[in-house]
Amino acid sequence: MPVSGRVYDADDMESLVDAALDFWLTTGRFADEFERRFASRMGRRFATLVNSGSSANLCMVSALTSSRLGDRALRPGDEVITAAAGFPTTVAPIIQNGLVPVWVDSDVGTYNALADQVEAAVGPRTRAILLAHTLGNPFNLGAIARTASEKGLWLLEDTCDAIGATYAGRAVGTWGDLASVSFYPAHHITMGEGGCVLSSSHVLKKLVESFRDWGRDCWCDPGKENTCGKRFGHHLGGLPAGYDHKYTYSHLGYNLKATDMQAAVGVSQLGKLDRFVEVRRANFGLLSSLLVDLEDVLVLPSPTPGADPSWFGFPLTVRRDAPLTRNEVVRGLEVSGVGTRLLFGGNLTRQPAFLGSPGRVPFPLSGADEIMHNTFWIGLFPGLSATHLEFASQQLHALLRR
Repeated sequence: MPVSGRVYDADDMESLVDAALDFWLTTGRFADEFERRFASRMGRRFATLVNSGSSANLCMVSALTSSRLGDRALRPGDEVITAAAGFPTTVAPIIQNGLVPVWVDSDVGTYNALADQVEAAVGPRTRAILLAHTLGNPFNLGAIARTASEKGLWLLEDTCDAIGATYAGRAVGTWGDLASVSFYPAHHITMGEGGCVLSSSHVLKKLVESFRDWGRDCWCDPGKENTCGKRFGHHLGGLPAGYDHKYTYSHLGYNLKATDMQAAVGVSQLGKLDRFVEVRRANFGLLSSLLVDLEDVLVLPSPTPGADPSWFGFPLTVRRDAPLTRNEVVRGLEVSGVGTRLLFGGNLTRQPAFLGSPGRVPFPLSGADEIMHNTFWIGLFPGLSATHLEFASQQLHALLRR
């Protein structure tokens, strides 16, 4: 019983071959179609396709450092509030852009950042909030979006694990100024590798595209030219007047484009998204009912109040007075064939990559430490049947009740 896996069919393979036969190996017609359809599906004006969810986070944060944003641009030393318990590339772009993470704690049960700490952590240098919807469970968007609005902060949603989730009836990915999504094989739909940035601001969309596309000032599609109508009519920076706009760079960017073959798979997968989300929710409900009698030894996952999650995995925390430790439970499950994962990096402030990095910790991170020591998750993805989930339940009961 794997924790995750790609679920695909003949339609996906036909779409992939269709793109391959074009032999247009960079971004092309399928990417354009996916961006239009996915933006519409997610309730945003724009979806900017990139090569991974991690790149989406990098473009999202980098875009906010652009001088084009004037007084609202993030500058070195500015603070971004984020959760200590999570995935490293949610936070890495903060540090990579010379910004300072402000680490807040998470709740054991929902596994999301504590909204009261987010509000209390705002200081004179705080300029943004960047949080993930952990394992498809939305964070408290009502309270946190209100804090961002009242304090004049950018709000960034890492929606990589949460396509299809809603809070107060409104889709995740539509609350923030920008939102990231991932299409890695473990996620709700897949392109193999792939991701995108969601926005409804034309200014932010252009900035994200610039950082994705080498930092260029031009917004022509690959293989196109003179979209602005004045390719040789600009005078920017210290360049001579009329310097070719296709080779004018306004940001220190990257090349983070996806290929059209990846996008072709994404276009096909979009038609299955609603069914995939339904299966994940059904699997979550079944596994919850199978494990309810283990609540004395396991903390079962709790949806955030007001949220309808689109579960990525089924998180479990081994209670401190349980007969086995988390590591013993995980080893027992793995031996029996039930795949497990930890909740990503646990308390990221204790990860080697973040030791010695700039950061502010305004509150104890006891929840993040609890998650680091005692939490793991098992799979819910649409490739699993009731038989798989019943088997996982049997193995957990055998371990914890023997």
